Amino acid sequence: MSTPTARDDQAKAASEPAGSTATGTTAGIPETASRSAVQRYTGRWIDHWDPEDKTLWEDGGRRTARRNLVLSIFAEFLGFGTWALWSIVVPQLPAAGFDLTVDQMFWLISVPALVGATLRIPYTFAVPVFGGRNWTIVSALLLLLPIGALIFTVSDPTTPFPVLLGAAALAGLGGGNFASSMANISFFFPEKEKGAALGWNAAGGNIGTAAVQLAVPLVIVTGAGVALDRAGLIFIPFILLAAFLAWRWMDNLSTAKADPRSFGVAVHDKHTWIISFIYIGTFGSFIGYAGAFPTLLKGEFPDVALPLAFMGALVGSIARPLGGILADRVGGMIMTIASFGVMVLGAVGAIWALGSGSFPVFFGSFLILFIATGVGNGSVYRMIPAVFRVSGGTAKAAAGCIGIAGAIGAFGGFLIPRGFALSTSVAGSLVPALWLFIGVYAVMAFVCWFVYGRGAMAEARV
Repeated sequence: MSTPTARDDQAKAASEPAGSTATGTTAGIPETASRSAVQRYTGRWIDHWDPEDKTLWEDGGRRTARRNLVLSIFAEFLGFGTWALWSIVVPQLPAAGFDLTVDQMFWLISVPALVGATLRIPYTFAVPVFGGRNWTIVSALLLLLPIGALIFTVSDPTTPFPVLLGAAALAGLGGGNFASSMANISFFFPEKEKGAALGWNAAGGNIGTAAVQLAVPLVIVTGAGVALDRAGLIFIPFILLAAFLAWRWMDNLSTAKADPRSFGVAVHDKHTWIISFIYIGTFGSFIGYAGAFPTLLKGEFPDVALPLAFMGALVGSIARPLGGILADRVGGMIMTIASFGVMVLGAVGAIWALGSGSFPVFFGSFLILFIATGVGNGSVYRMIPAVFRVSGGTAKAAAGCIGIAGAIGAFGGFLIPRGFALSTSVAGSLVPALWLFIGVYAVMAFVCWFVYGRGAMAEARV
């Protein structure tokens, strides 16, 4: 699909007759004036979008950006929900007649994170290529693939494990939605409001995990028996609604351009890899724990109501904006190290709870873990532009780092469930995995301090 150019004059004239208005601006005004007005052409493309232009921003620009943000959050919410769907379906598979080992169950939980992390970078480039509105429609409708696969596979307890694994892998499409949604919204807002907009976008999407873990257990047990196919069926009308809303009210920006060179620059900067390593510990832990938590509760405390699992993802999602706010006040490095310290305390509490058999302590310790990961997610993202500014890097490198760190960090969603699976298979307990995670958090906190807690970085409070 092409974007508006000078050759589109006839199409513009057809869609906007002389004297009509576009967001309060008269069509046909001189080129120099039109750059300060929101203009939509055929296919809901907007030309000359510049949110830093105060005239454009006040004359319909803010309203346009906020409308796209709200609809983007809804679509991303469904993407995260699809991404997390197997995390709440897997603990129910034995009750539905499936005969799976613990290792197989953890594979079904972890493979969506692996696929979703891999898709993040190509999804980022899809927005400038196809348009934010167009790609939101496509990416929303693509969610019907994993939803349909889940409905088909969980309806038959004799479904072979490789087929189940393939269906779970398709859920990774929902993980890619986060990257494209964040990239799209970043083009709509001015710098002074971009942080808040991206924070709301990320938090709104993350809450999709909590919503699925709350609603699905209630839906699949309505009536007699366990009907796992309902976990997918409830998504279909909402996915179609998200695609329709995007088609009807979202916009494409002809000025939204991808710069592949930003990734090339970022790849050659050491800070990209240091921050990506740290982000595995925060965002990767959030995704990993969110995926594994329902299965952990079911395995360790089978008499406890499974719907309580949603609380972890919920508090972690809510804490993310808080992490950015606190990082603005005291520095991202300080808040990130503090987050790792709290994560260590949460993991130690979970270990003690497993030894004593205390569900309240286990549950509370994991809530502490989730809150710390959420705060850490916000503080690390706040660190990125500051780190590249102090180190002499470019804004282009910082932008590339955001995309790369987001993708690499998501691989933690695969590593943590696999760590629990290996620990359970070898030692028959979750404790070795938790001690390993504690050690990794300590290393990440040290690296964060060693690189960003001394010298010019410390003085700049990155």
